[in-house]
Amino acid sequence: MAITASQVKELREITGAGMMDCKKALTETNGNMDEAVEFLRKNGQAKAEKKAGRVAAEGLCTVVLKDEKTAAVVEVNSETDFVAKNDTFVEFVNSVAKQVVESDAADVDALLDEKWNADASKTVKEALVEKIATIGENLTIRRFAKVVSEGCVVSYIHGGGRIGVVVDAAVSAVNDDVKEALTNIAMQIAALNPKYVDRSEISEEYIKHEEEILKAQIMNDPKESQKPEKVIEGMIKGRINKELKEICLVDQVYVKAEDGKQTVGKYLEEVSKQVGFDVKVNRFVRFETGEGIEKKEEDFAAEVAAQMNA
Repeated sequence: MAITASQVKELREITGAGMMDCKKALTETNGNMDEAVEFLRKNGQAKAEKKAGRVAAEGLCTVVLKDEKTAAVVEVNSETDFVAKNDTFVEFVNSVAKQVVESDAADVDALLDEKWNADASKTVKEALVEKIATIGENLTIRRFAKVVSEGCVVSYIHGGGRIGVVVDAAVSAVNDDVKEALTNIAMQIAALNPKYVDRSEISEEYIKHEEEILKAQIMNDPKESQKPEKVIEGMIKGRINKELKEICLVDQVYVKAEDGKQTVGKYLEEVSKQVGFDVKVNRFVRFETGEGIEKKEEDFAAEVAAQMNA
């Protein structure tokens, strides 16, 4: 029976095994896909299939700049921190970021369907499956963002790839002073994790929701609930302002402030006077590896025992 290229491709996507191994498996099983999968599993070649269900919560974030106006930040996950430091994995993550910075893909699924820039004979998904088979862990391209600016973009990588930040700034010119200032802002974002640039981005619904929560907390407190209505309203307003100072970038205390009080907004005003034109942050993207992923608690001794008894 003649084995087609599409059959080999399908089996590779399912198992992550090599092309010639897939072709041999299909030949041995007369093109039966299920039997071919079993053939590869029995021969220890269906590597990717065994990894697909495992939680990939480690990994790396990285940023690639195409030029001063275009950048891409990506997060690619692995199962262990050990693999995240592997040169092969690091090279793959950088290649994914390079793919993104040249891509118009709207989401990860669209990106996976693209031709792999490093080897046009395969898709991004096929390159990922091959890397899973090579490394021996489940890997996922979790998310990405491509940032195109009318001013300039700067990036910052923290903790060897634990956190990746891209800042899009509105500026009329780009020089070393501007880049240094915006890199400082990127470091601020990495360290203090603001959610917004300024309060104009926060909806009224969010404010009202927070006020309702704060009021409920006060009314459930035996002492605070007895205070006059005006005092309670003042308490709510004060607590809201405190929260907004923590989540809005320009309201945060600048991490390098010599007096310990200067806000990011005031720092940017200072930089603007120094360079002779406005320096304003339009938006930022901050990725932290494994953020929001529930990590599986591993019992290493039990895992070893299970493998020995398998």
